[in-house]
Amino acid sequence: MTAAATLLPKARAETPVERGHYLVVVAGCNDCHTPGFFFGKPDPEKYLGGSDVGFEIPGLGVFNGRNITPDKETGIGAWTDEEIVAAITTGKRPDGRQLAPIMNYPAFFNLTKEDAVAIVAYLRSIPPVNNKAPGPYKPGEKVTIFTFSILPPGHEAAAAPK
Repeated sequence: MTAAATLLPKARAETPVERGHYLVVVAGCNDCHTPGFFFGKPDPEKYLGGSDVGFEIPGLGVFNGRNITPDKETGIGAWTDEEIVAAITTGKRPDGRQLAPIMNYPAFFNLTKEDAVAIVAYLRSIPPVNNKAPGPYKPGEKVTIFTFSILPPGHEAAAAPK
């Protein structure tokens, strides 16, 4: 077995934390919530601690993956289990706001209760990372992070700077 394969979670998890780890990995949570991931160098010290890359949605602004570690100040550590499940499956934050549409919560709407609880168990088990992710940015606001633009059909991206 290769060294990389030993880092992957088991598909047949025995505990809720192991099942949650598996689900977080296959759902790609790391992609949008870990700094450096989109640059090919994810920061293991800030695993799930909030991305340094944003996604621009015309008319809505620029959004990046937030800190989803159990840090109470900059992450989701102060959220209840039920609030985390609601955010994952419905896109509703504890304050009532809707998560940005870049968060693919509609895909998680049909998670079983056991799987949703397992994801929460795993997120609670990882080390808290005190990292306030930048943004979100309103339309027209100065953006200080690398950004991918999501364009509606029929629009063309601007030429990259030389």
